[in-house]
Amino acid sequence: MNHIWRTVKGYIWWTYDRGSFHYDVMVTAILLFVFVSPRFINYNDKPAGTVLTPKGVVVSPDGHGGLFFEVDASAVRPDQDLEAELLRIIEPVSGEVKILDHKESRDRYGRKIYLVQVQR
Repeated sequence: MNHIWRTVKGYIWWTYDRGSFHYDVMVTAILLFVFVSPRFINYNDKPAGTVLTPKGVVVSPDGHGGLFFEVDASAVRPDQDLEAELLRIIEPVSGEVKILDHKESRDRYGRKIYLVQVQR
């Protein structure tokens, strides 16, 4: 029994020389834990979900610390408040902003867009 306790104590205090049988057992146990444990233990380390932004958002600086956004009108839900919808579309791209001005326009293909000026 004393021999078993000495072996366990050697594993705990990592006293075995490199290349010995017990050293290899300890390294194998560590590698098994690292590579097999994520299958059985939920470490809650999944990446945060990606915030998808609608296509058709073009950003350009206004030269005074603000930004101009061109937002495709098809990304805006028609039954919602327009400014709230524009913020919903713009904030994943730029972070928290304040809308200074917005107006409806047409792009060069004739599609309806919103021109939005924001300030950080």
